[in-house]
Amino acid sequence: MTAEDMSAEALHRLTEVNFDGLVGPTHNFAGLSFGNVASSVHSNQVSYPKDAALQGLEKMQALFEMGLPQGLLLPHPRPHIPFLRRLGFAGTDAQVIETAAQENPQLLINCSSASNMWAANAATISPSPDTFDGNTHITPANLSSMLHRSIEHDFTGAMLKRIFQDEQAFTHHQALPSTAFFGDEGAANHTRLCSDYTHQGLEIFVYGQAIDQADVRPQKFPARQTLAASQAIARLHNLKPESCLFIQQNPEVIDQGVFHNDVISVGHKNLLLTHELAFVDQAITIDLIKTTFTQICGDQLCIIEVPESIIDTATAIKTYLFNSQLVDRSQGGYCLIAPQECQNEPQVAQYLNQLVNAEDNPLNEVRYFDLKQSMSNGGGPACLRLRVWLSEVQITQLGGKVMLNKSKLSTLNQWIHHYYPDELRLDDLYNPATYKNTLEALKVLEQLLGLPGLYDS
Repeated sequence: MTAEDMSAEALHRLTEVNFDGLVGPTHNFAGLSFGNVASSVHSNQVSYPKDAALQGLEKMQALFEMGLPQGLLLPHPRPHIPFLRRLGFAGTDAQVIETAAQENPQLLINCSSASNMWAANAATISPSPDTFDGNTHITPANLSSMLHRSIEHDFTGAMLKRIFQDEQAFTHHQALPSTAFFGDEGAANHTRLCSDYTHQGLEIFVYGQAIDQADVRPQKFPARQTLAASQAIARLHNLKPESCLFIQQNPEVIDQGVFHNDVISVGHKNLLLTHELAFVDQAITIDLIKTTFTQICGDQLCIIEVPESIIDTATAIKTYLFNSQLVDRSQGGYCLIAPQECQNEPQVAQYLNQLVNAEDNPLNEVRYFDLKQSMSNGGGPACLRLRVWLSEVQITQLGGKVMLNKSKLSTLNQWIHHYYPDELRLDDLYNPATYKNTLEALKVLEQLLGLPGLYDS
């Protein structure tokens, strides 16, 4: 291979970039997410926004220090004043908040959620090797199953367009229609497996229900992702048919609190770590995933199925074992970025210790992180990040200054300490001063990250 060929290859070689959602100043425990056990258990408790943001930033810094490219997505402005105005609340911003607090405080709380911190729900991403047109395709999730999340996709879409601005490389789509038929939860129900980021991979779309299959659905909690939504995204993304699998999540575990697939399964490159009760017809599904992966990638897929007898579903939900991140190690193999709750649960910690010391899988390190504030609201390490596959050139051409470095990490740390409240109670959201202070903080942030005017709309 000539030097010119090597240079051209490097130009198109892709790497995985984690874009974490920066926790917003209105982080609170309102218990809004029906079907999310942790969210319900901690409802109405005092939250700690400063701790939440710093815990998330610490995880980002750790991945950056591991040599992994790390970016971030900005918090949404909250409360969502335009949405309240659409519902007939009028006057100044302060008057809108005060009137909503008096007439419908629960509506105001829904409009004040910092749930956009969980960037895995921001969008579904399909990288260029999987698409017919060679572009990376991006579709914001409509999150139609929950009011507080259904108001996110307009701002999410605008922000992603500002960051992934090269129209020759990125194709942006509107969120799907916000109806139950097209319920879409983004990357939390989507996993890409591959032998190498640069080459064609297998995109697995996991859905909770098909609307026309009423007998195969959960009975207690909603199945948030629909087959129709997953199929629509595959069409919009111009995906090669052989690159797609549509598989159904086990409705029985949804009813136990597994509201997204990433609460029961996590994949990375040639490794899939999953619970044995994750999917409908699990044995058949696992064989299909293995066979399809080999056909597309020309490689063997390592699948680790965790038995219910070793870690039951309730423990998996409590510890968020499967909501850990899998990332590359510079020494080879993969590292599991796990919540501290996994370390604190003896059988989970013991299982992971045995796993990383085994010789028959590429997982050879576990690192634990304190993400208590996010975990208490029902989101672990994987919830906090959106994976995007980019070339080195594309990384340098991103809009804004959203890629982290040592200086930026220090600046963000100082910004959080200056603007974020130590504590927040739900009735603090009724005070217009909370919105004023939050907006002031975000206007400073958009300048720090080179995205002026982002919060003007």
